[in-house]
Amino acid sequence: MWNEFLLIGSLLVIFGGLLLFYRLFGTIGIYCWSVFATIASNIEVLLVVDAFGMEQTLGNVIFASTFLATDILSEVAGKKEANRAVTLGVVTTIAFIILSQSWLLYTPSPNDWAAPSITAIFQNTPRVMLASLLVYAITQRFDVWLYHKWWAFSSKKWGDSQRFLWLRNNGSTLISQFFNAVLFNFGAFYGLYSIGTLVSICISSYVIYIVTSVADTPFIYLARSIKDKVPQN
Repeated sequence: MWNEFLLIGSLLVIFGGLLLFYRLFGTIGIYCWSVFATIASNIEVLLVVDAFGMEQTLGNVIFASTFLATDILSEVAGKKEANRAVTLGVVTTIAFIILSQSWLLYTPSPNDWAAPSITAIFQNTPRVMLASLLVYAITQRFDVWLYHKWWAFSSKKWGDSQRFLWLRNNGSTLISQFFNAVLFNFGAFYGLYSIGTLVSICISSYVIYIVTSVADTPFIYLARSIKDKVPQN
């Protein structure tokens, strides 16, 4: 049960951390979190663990926080600011791919002890991060677009732009995360794992995304409730 305990704890800490960044630094804090989460999730996803009876890659929870980040920005700052966070994530990924691959060009010192581990991790990073880059750009833009479509729909139907925050949050994220789970896992790991394992990873990833999408709902309500208390950027 240790892995399960860590995943549950990670969800609370990660979503809470994003909310804390917003409370302390305003929308700039969300931009910073988006950059951090994009890099961290692309490294963490290389780890595969067993939890809740499923084989799954790590990185799902922290990557899910990037969807929460854009949903918060959509809600409190608008579509333009949400798309700006997506652009920052894309540019950050490109920069990190270039930087991390440059590390592998150096000849290590005889006294070096870290190079084999660095090489083992980052020699497979380009494929993972390129797949992540493309899927992130597509699904996050789609998520922002769909969030505002749900918002327009609920506002028109019920005449209140403040109601049904849970609908636009979950209605956009659950659909976007389905495409993300399938496109990313097949793009990043096809040929490295069997089809059966890939399907299992996709299913487990999406199950986690369903849980994280539902779990992030209180956090977006909290973000909206503290909007007037955060620093103005």
